[in-house]
Amino acid sequence: MSNVQKLSIALTPEMIGMIKEAVGAGDYTSTSEVVRDALRLWKTQRAGRESEIEELRKLWQEGLSSGAPIAGEAFFEGLRGKLQRQAR
Repeated sequence: MSNVQKLSIALTPEMIGMIKEAVGAGDYTSTSEVVRDALRLWKTQRAGRESEIEELRKLWQEGLSSGAPIAGEAFFEGLRGKLQRQAR
């Protein structure tokens, strides 16, 4: 890590305990490594949310572009009738 900067952050005692526990258990070699790993995970989750939001926007727009809304109960009643006629 050639371009490392120190940063002071404030954490709750619970968070500090979690970090120290992870280092003490040998999962990480330093507290900095724990924080870097947590930030990488946060970045990945955030990117995933952005992708999901974009997909929802796309689907919303498709719905708006698909035409006038149809009353759900009337649609399903017509579908039931169609299926009953086909079953005969």
